[in-house]
Amino acid sequence: MSLQEQFDQAAANVRNLKSLPSDGDLLELYALFKQATTGDADPANRPGMFDLKGKAKFDAWSKKNGMSKEDAQKAYIAKVESLIASIGLQ
Repeated sequence: MSLQEQFDQAAANVRNLKSLPSDGDLLELYALFKQATTGDADPANRPGMFDLKGKAKFDAWSKKNGMSKEDAQKAYIAKVESLIASIGLQ
């Protein structure tokens, strides 16, 4: 299975976890997914000061700046696998 196929499978699996991961885990998943699919975050697109959730997500993503698409995919897959091991699938 190719890296892209593994990434796509991990993205599908994360929707079928038995319970919702912690906020920290969700931010990490979001950041890795965005880095793998979009690339580096553009500081000009940072949400406004009243969008606290959007700012938290953007800040988590911007910490991944410089990470390659492949490395982000591998880290995302590893994170999903660890969540499946600890939470389980439905």
